[in-house]
Amino acid sequence: MSARRFGDYVERVRGALRLAVSEDHPPYLVAWSFAVGIFLTTLPNFGGSILVLALIGRHVGSANKFAFFTAVAIMNPLVKVSVYVGSFFVGVQLFGPVSGITRADIRIDAGTDVLVRLLVGNVALAAGFAAVGYAGAYLVTREIRQRR
Repeated sequence: MSARRFGDYVERVRGALRLAVSEDHPPYLVAWSFAVGIFLTTLPNFGGSILVLALIGRHVGSANKFAFFTAVAIMNPLVKVSVYVGSFFVGVQLFGPVSGITRADIRIDAGTDVLVRLLVGNVALAAGFAAVGYAGAYLVTREIRQRR
């Protein structure tokens, strides 16, 4: 990724964060919305989380739509590739290595042992990202609002 593209990405995320903070939601609701968005977008759902977040944003008045958008912007397809690699690593740490399979053999048809490690690792990472995301969004929201 070039420096220009990375800079554009960072600026897009900053803009989304500014919008999320600009709404009149208390900091804990902005942080909660961001954490839910990060959790759902981290899961392997082939983009279904975007629809779920749109429905939540439409039907739950306390949800911060811009925090959802920020989460989607952060967990884009380029980032999710590394999340899936990390998910498998976490799954192996939790359940141990898959016997009889080398790194070259790991692919979707490698069996349920690999799939279980991938999915459980992904849920663990999603929960961790959501917790860190909540704390970060809460602190950023409070700091930005105190500067006003």
